[in-house]
Amino acid sequence: MGRAFEYRKARKMKRWGQMAKVFTKIGREIALAVKEGGPDPDSNPKLRLAIQNSKTANMPKKNVDAAIVRASSKDAENLEEIVYEGYGPHGVPFIVECLTNNTTRTVANVRFYFSKEKGSLGTSGSVSFMFDRKGEFIFDLADRDMDDLELELIDSGADEIDVSEGKVYVYTAYEDFGTMQVALEKLGIEVEEASLQRFPQVLKELTDAEKEDLEGLIERFEDDEDVQKVFHGMA
Repeated sequence: MGRAFEYRKARKMKRWGQMAKVFTKIGREIALAVKEGGPDPDSNPKLRLAIQNSKTANMPKKNVDAAIVRASSKDAENLEEIVYEGYGPHGVPFIVECLTNNTTRTVANVRFYFSKEKGSLGTSGSVSFMFDRKGEFIFDLADRDMDDLELELIDSGADEIDVSEGKVYVYTAYEDFGTMQVALEKLGIEVEEASLQRFPQVLKELTDAEKEDLEGLIERFEDDEDVQKVFHGMA
């Protein structure tokens, strides 16, 4: 994944520093998982992943339990997944994944952020073809034999495997995400984070000044509690 991967990793570490917002976002992931598959993580793989991701963000267990209880109640908020596409400054494509209880508010905010930072909100499909959607799994290498593990992962649908600083990063095709999740559970591997990501097919080189323009838009999106993930084509 090269520089795009390194940039995403750096951005992710910055996001984890904003704990209150991170907890809100993960709480919504948990709520959606409960809504779709019930409150029992043993029978709900999406909820298991959300709980595992909460551990990565150091979200207290009491917060996780409270989120499950709220999502299981009859008064649980109605959450909707929405994906917005557009162009940031200097023609860089953006995909913004949201999870919201108020679509009117969310689209207004997303449109405002694009406009304020000299970008534009596009229509569905306007930039998504420029990105490849892949599953990403992250876990500790520990004392595992990488040669044997690599064969197991490839058999389970891994397209690419990276090892960096004691962490294993496994990437799969979108449709193989569930298969890999089950395979890692059978191997007894505790996944630190599992998610669907969008990787740009082409990265656009920008000057330092132009990158600062993009940073402004990215930060606006990441500061919005309705926004779960932001993907772009900046190198």
